[in-house]
Amino acid sequence: MAWQLTHDVDTFRATAGDYLAADPLRNTLLLTVSELIRLQGPHAFGGDLPARFGWWRPDRDGAVGGAFVHTPPNRALLGPMPDRAARALVRTWRSGRVSVTGVGGGTRAVRCAAEEWAATGGSWSVHQEQRLYHLGELSWPRPQPDGAARTAGAADTPLVASWFADFADAIGSAGPVHRARSQAEQRVASGRLVLWEVDGVAVSMAGFSPIVSGQARVAPVHTPPDLRGHGYAGAATCAASEALRAAGATSVLLFTDLANPTSNALYQRLGYQPVDDSLVLDFTEPRTP
Repeated sequence: MAWQLTHDVDTFRATAGDYLAADPLRNTLLLTVSELIRLQGPHAFGGDLPARFGWWRPDRDGAVGGAFVHTPPNRALLGPMPDRAARALVRTWRSGRVSVTGVGGGTRAVRCAAEEWAATGGSWSVHQEQRLYHLGELSWPRPQPDGAARTAGAADTPLVASWFADFADAIGSAGPVHRARSQAEQRVASGRLVLWEVDGVAVSMAGFSPIVSGQARVAPVHTPPDLRGHGYAGAATCAASEALRAAGATSVLLFTDLANPTSNALYQRLGYQPVDDSLVLDFTEPRTP
């Protein structure tokens, strides 16, 4: 059965809804990204092209067994899927002349997509190896650092925007300055950003995604370099995690960069448990003769 593609988020959610809900942890990015697009429109993540969605069935009458969300110019996000579905997706993009700058998702599906991309003349490189964590019993840092958490307000937007930009630069996904400002404004307006404050000065932040199908993610977590080493990031993460649980999230998640042993160790001390490994790749189009 061929992949079906659409720009209509409501059609995507209606058709792939059971598939997404069956594994909300591994589908966390597809769930929350599609929800933000539903709320904010097809250009919610920047770029001139509208968001694109797709689903795959093993046969005409079968249940949906794979899905993706793509917000150009960002990388496409893959949900869990069979190897043949990942390979068929790349062929579908190729046949439709769909421009894709990279993919992210579970390691196996992403590697299958990368192999097919290379087989059709393209090349790829690893941007980041990640691990998805799920919160068990929350454990605050001991001793708890000085300060207290509060929800960011409108007056914090300039500072938050600069931290969003710094965070994006640190993970290699920096975009236009106005995008960081827009992200900060939306996160603050929705009440989904916690600041850790010491003596009236914000020293760290932890944001979180909307709750969709019972799950939500803590991100981004950022502390300026000169303020690190005091436990502020751990405290902000705990405050954001508590806020999500208080709001009704049954699964609180976060992603880490596997190249950063400090953050991976920190989140496990806070009670986060490994779920699955993910891979983020950059794609290069074939050279035109």
